[in-house]
Amino acid sequence: MTLPTPTYPLLAALATVLLPFIGFLLSAIAGRRAKSGAISITAIALSVVAAGYTFANVWGGEPIHIQWRWFTIGEQAFHVGLLLDNMAVLMLLLVSVVALPVHIYSVAYMKGDPGIHRYWTFLSLFCAAMLGLVIADNLLLMYVCWEIVGFASYLLIGFWFTKDAAVQANKRAFIINRIGDIGFLIGFAILYAGFGTLDINALFGPQGLFATAAGASTAGSTLHGGLPAGWITAAGLAFSLGAMAKSAQFPLHVWLPAAMEGPTSVSSLIHAATMVAAGVFLLARIFPVFDDTVLLVIAATGTVTALIAAYFALTQFDIKKILAFSTVSQLGFMMVGIGIGLYPIALFHLATHAFFKCLLFLCAGAVIHEMQHFNDKHRLGIDPQDIRNMGGLRRYMPVTFATMLIASLALVGFPLTSGYLSKDALLVHAFEWAALHQGAAHIIPYVLAFVSVLTSFYIFRLLAKVFFGTAATPALANGQAKLHDPAVWMTGPMLVLAVCSLFPLFTFHPLNDGHVWLLQGLVVTKPFASLPMLHLAIPTGSALATVAVALLVWRWYVKGTYALKTDGLLYRLSFHQGYLDGMYDRFVVGTVLRFAGALRWVDTYVVDGLVHGFTALGRSLAAAAGWVDQRIVDGLVRLIGKLAWGLGNVVRRTQTGRLQGYFSTLFLLILVILLYHMIVQA
Repeated sequence: MTLPTPTYPLLAALATVLLPFIGFLLSAIAGRRAKSGAISITAIALSVVAAGYTFANVWGGEPIHIQWRWFTIGEQAFHVGLLLDNMAVLMLLLVSVVALPVHIYSVAYMKGDPGIHRYWTFLSLFCAAMLGLVIADNLLLMYVCWEIVGFASYLLIGFWFTKDAAVQANKRAFIINRIGDIGFLIGFAILYAGFGTLDINALFGPQGLFATAAGASTAGSTLHGGLPAGWITAAGLAFSLGAMAKSAQFPLHVWLPAAMEGPTSVSSLIHAATMVAAGVFLLARIFPVFDDTVLLVIAATGTVTALIAAYFALTQFDIKKILAFSTVSQLGFMMVGIGIGLYPIALFHLATHAFFKCLLFLCAGAVIHEMQHFNDKHRLGIDPQDIRNMGGLRRYMPVTFATMLIASLALVGFPLTSGYLSKDALLVHAFEWAALHQGAAHIIPYVLAFVSVLTSFYIFRLLAKVFFGTAATPALANGQAKLHDPAVWMTGPMLVLAVCSLFPLFTFHPLNDGHVWLLQGLVVTKPFASLPMLHLAIPTGSALATVAVALLVWRWYVKGTYALKTDGLLYRLSFHQGYLDGMYDRFVVGTVLRFAGALRWVDTYVVDGLVHGFTALGRSLAAAAGWVDQRIVDGLVRLIGKLAWGLGNVVRRTQTGRLQGYFSTLFLLILVILLYHMIVQA
């Protein structure tokens, strides 16, 4: 039987999702025998092939949509299906391609870990959930995958569950993401109440309910289905809350730096194209639901997040936390791309960021891996993640240095890298967008430009502290180090990602984002006019600023002429991450604990007090009833009985059977009667 042409891409897309899920099941069944990771690596490798086939057959063509009946409530039938359009197949390929080198890297990085079998099991579930999320055709199915992604990340962040810090980190991530999940739930509940469907294509597709200008109605009017525009705004804000938590936007960003307690390979995947990317993808997928108010909120939130996260990254010493705050900052850039109405630019930056951020974490993992072995061998008792304990490592780890340098240049948006194309495109369009707005909206692109400068500073500071200058640890400075680049299982994926962080993967025009195939496939009407001068001024100014910052960092951290004080207020605010953790502990956690204590008091002294009071009253009433029953009721019964017994006794004694006794009694009675009559008549 010959299948229709669209069937093969659908089967390939379904295989892309099911293969890692099957890998999860097989690894779970195998248990401790699944230490090599062969099952998980094979599954994700086959997923890459299937995703590539799907991409090749769908990209640039008509969307493919298939549904099956899922379940029925009353007369309402819910369907489950796959929606393959350019956005879906792009993310399908991106997630699987980024996940494969992470799996291969993990073979060497996680070697010897006693819980390695759990690692492969959780990693496969994590990838399957994210892949399912991007091709889901309705909001309910997307929500299910969204929750599984959160659960799998909880397991991976707390992988080393014997460490209290890891346990606290995964609980923090889980709880904060539940806040966002409530927003997601409220959002699609509003849409279902108004339109009676959760089908993404029916709501947001080219012919969907939001496709026409009526889908962006003004306040006070109604949309299809009679849902007021105010409720549409509420739904948009609810969805944005979901994305804020999942994509770590201020002030719900605090879980992401704490999530660094998990294995570095896990961090690379979470920060690249999976969990944190889910929030951005959600907003892009449902973009037509957002009106101008919600878009401005998203843009403002992204701007604040980008600035604050970059500010916090300036003074951190944990190599993974620097990269974590970098991720939060770059996610802020992507949110601004959504907020200015150009979600393709946001997805483009998400794609480029996936490669170079994954590479940054893998390089950091290589450094930590070597420093940990060095620390254990010499029993130094140092923190292998603290950049103050490093220095001069480029001599020992040239491949790691070279690949991390490429990733860092991509992060700052230096020419010839993919980051240059996406970040500068976002900056240029942000300035063009601001030209049409009044008031505080004008500040947004300037803040983003300033954040770009801060980005250059903190990542070059990291490079300088780790790879340049003199070794900070005496054992390194004395030439005792036996550090080297890691095994090919680790360097191989790093080299592949380094190539993907350069411009040829996206275009053969290194200085012009207008020829990027990704942007040509995700076409959206630009809501503002182009300003040609900005397309030259912004990239040029950005490149010059990057060079200037690099020279400043070289002077401060390599030549040792650092001139700023480290005890000032601004420094302490940055180093302690704005004291947000303490504020949450005091005002949020403390308030919850105090409220819980108050509820406990009410339960103990009010609820239980009432119960105990009613119990005591019941016992008292029962005791009184018992006393009445024993003393009065039973007393009367016994008294009557005694009276009857006494009278019976008296009467019984008169029945002697003696005739003379009866005559004596009769004589006495007659005598009494006679005396009575005599006395009365007298």
